[in-house]
Amino acid sequence: MNSKPLDFLVQHKDKEVTGSPSPFMDWLKPTVVLAEKGKLIFRYTVRKEMTNPFGTLHGGVTAAIIDDVIGASLITFGEPSFYITINLAIDYFGSAREGDVILAETFLIKKGKQITNATCEIWNDDRTKLLAKGYTNLLKQDL
Repeated sequence: MNSKPLDFLVQHKDKEVTGSPSPFMDWLKPTVVLAEKGKLIFRYTVRKEMTNPFGTLHGGVTAAIIDDVIGASLITFGEPSFYITINLAIDYFGSAREGDVILAETFLIKKGKQITNATCEIWNDDRTKLLAKGYTNLLKQDL
């Protein structure tokens, strides 16, 4: 099994991810809080370009964070495949503003041979306020 993706994330523990194979992840600028096989916690600082006209974290960026960090959770298995999102449903519970720090934590519910079900929770930095929760199914694609 190839452990390079997990090794890459572990090497970024407490650091901002740079040089990711995903240019989009580099744009999101996560800091790795926890990286384990199938589980990640990333920290993000909300930047101006991530906000909507009301000055809060754009719902589309929230969705993108959820999709990106769940995808990164799956590459930690080091399989010679990738996963495409089949669906993504998000419940929004709160907001964050420019300069706020948020946490994204993934949970793999079931990793099947072809379909994986996962969730991601977005919290404020001290975990007192759940901002959003996303649910997704992903389809395994061999390279």
